[in-house]
Amino acid sequence: MDWVRGEAVGHGSFGKVDFAIPKLHKTHFLPLMVVKSSAASSSATLINEKMILDELNSCPYIIRCLGDSYTYEKGEKLYNVLLEYASGGALSEKLNNSGDRKLPEIEIRKYSKALLKGLHYIHKSRYVHCDIKPQNILLGKDGQVKIADFGLAKRAESVKEDKLRSELRGTPLYMSPEMVTGGEQGTPADIWALGCVISEMATGVPVWGYSDLTQLLMKIGVGDELPEFPTKLSEEGKDFLEKCLVKDPKKRWTAEMLLKHPFVNDEDDTVTLNYSGSPSTSPRCPFDFPDWISDDSVESSVTSQITSLPSPAIQELLNFSGVSLSTSPAERLRGLMNELTQSEWSDADDNWVSIR
Repeated sequence: MDWVRGEAVGHGSFGKVDFAIPKLHKTHFLPLMVVKSSAASSSATLINEKMILDELNSCPYIIRCLGDSYTYEKGEKLYNVLLEYASGGALSEKLNNSGDRKLPEIEIRKYSKALLKGLHYIHKSRYVHCDIKPQNILLGKDGQVKIADFGLAKRAESVKEDKLRSELRGTPLYMSPEMVTGGEQGTPADIWALGCVISEMATGVPVWGYSDLTQLLMKIGVGDELPEFPTKLSEEGKDFLEKCLVKDPKKRWTAEMLLKHPFVNDEDDTVTLNYSGSPSTSPRCPFDFPDWISDDSVESSVTSQITSLPSPAIQELLNFSGVSLSTSPAERLRGLMNELTQSEWSDADDNWVSIR
């Protein structure tokens, strides 16, 4: 497909996102495509995302891939992936524009059902998304949920191999206990992240209230303490979260099981959007930075929403390779956190975007 690059939509840690306009586009309607681009020399993550999206393209709850191409622009070779445009923005934007950042339970139920349908398809196709969070959940103009950003996704069969490599991947606030303590990220990790997202829709704040990375990962990975459930959520909603936020991944419900839960099984899965105003692009806490992987040999993914980049100091924190998995969870986490210093975090303050 021949296309020309339009206005910028956003940027991520390893690329940019722009509108893409077909060259034969003769109408006055807004373009329905965006192009996600990165330097060809560092495009492994984007190529991985394109390959996975091609396999998942028939699911209406997953952002559609419309093709790819290489271009030369300003003397640089770029790899480009064309994606459908979700005009409703990200779920994180909807939360930011909702006053107290909360959604009514009827909407939470609908979004939860749509997300489960998308996750069920992903898991049935033997993939794990690895980075479910509000920023990676897009909304079509009709309120249709679209799971996006598959740069960190992987085959479910590769879980054991990744565990041996002690690789952390994803966004800390939404990481599962087994990911933090053992580097394991199978399909149950997506369900844990879903529970975190649902809780955030109900309360308006992330499920964990920690502003320190060490404390956050220790709280997730060590002990039996669970996040506090939203008090105003119905009993059905609280029971649903109990099935998602189970420390033991073997006891966590699957997407297929959760689709039969009364919290979602009687719900339609579309929400009429009432979208207005400009979305906030400011991280809400130090862990709301772009996706990352602890293994430096694997590139960070390109996010499809506008976001500020972490400082080099923060990226230094993310090189956790070489930690032994033979230790206890607490010992492993202490090892992971061994290199953290207050000065490293203070360097990050200048990188957050101020909202006025």
